[in-house]
Amino acid sequence: MIETVKIGTLKWHHILSPKDDDLDFLRENFHFHPLDLEDCRSLNQRPKIDIYDDYYFLILHFPNFDRSNTFLTTKEVKIFWGEDFIITIGQSHWIVAKMFEEAKAQAERKEEFEIGTSDALLYKILEKLMQESLSMIRRIGSELEYINRELFSKRAQKTIEEISVTRKNIILLNTIFKPQLRLFHKFETGAIEGFAENMEDYWGNILDYYQKMWDMTEDYEELIEGLSKTFDSLQANKINEIMKVLTLISSILLPLTFITGLYGMNIGLPFQNEPRAFWIVVIAMVSIVVTMVWFFRRKNWM
Repeated sequence: MIETVKIGTLKWHHILSPKDDDLDFLRENFHFHPLDLEDCRSLNQRPKIDIYDDYYFLILHFPNFDRSNTFLTTKEVKIFWGEDFIITIGQSHWIVAKMFEEAKAQAERKEEFEIGTSDALLYKILEKLMQESLSMIRRIGSELEYINRELFSKRAQKTIEEISVTRKNIILLNTIFKPQLRLFHKFETGAIEGFAENMEDYWGNILDYYQKMWDMTEDYEELIEGLSKTFDSLQANKINEIMKVLTLISSILLPLTFITGLYGMNIGLPFQNEPRAFWIVVIAMVSIVVTMVWFFRRKNWM
């Protein structure tokens, strides 16, 4: 179903779930390239900008949290951009749907729009998407600060889960942003001219947003790797300390076990006819324990 909001001479068409009839309408009325229309049928397309004489076709990726609000997922934003129209396709990022609903409500109230060109509308859409993505990245940063504080706590299982979830989200951010960096550079370099004049500063602002998000993602990637290695070192050290204590205990018990086993044998042994043999053996065992503890402490092994 195609919904339309008219903004002066500009039209914003929004197609939530494109069907064959919708794509046929676009083919007949806008004469879009068949390959672009075919891309509208499928999901998980690579981000790109196709440049034609009278329109541009954009496929962009932006992060979005899943229903559990834990893991990031990739949301595609498909946009046909012409001189007097913007067409958003598919189940785009919720920001796009929200902006369209707000524009539709504003049109129903017959309020005037500040936006007058397709370039300005595209800029507003991209700016909102960038701002929302930036807030998500800052949330990842807050999670990293929390992990940093909890790193030395005794809740190892919880810390492992938090590190794993955050690392997965940062990897997804990396896979989203990295392929699109050169794509957004085309706006500032003039490879994408658009249809309105004096938009260079606005496209530069979009690139600044994107460059900032990419830099933050790289920084967080290095930070999560450092926190992960630090946590692994702490856990390895704790295991080594536990093994050290168990080894010392085993070393102390070994001669005691030997003595008790030896005197448990049904053969002739020293002091077996001595009435105080039991206490002699006990005193000998205690002396062995004290001597070994003294020796271990002197060596700083315990």
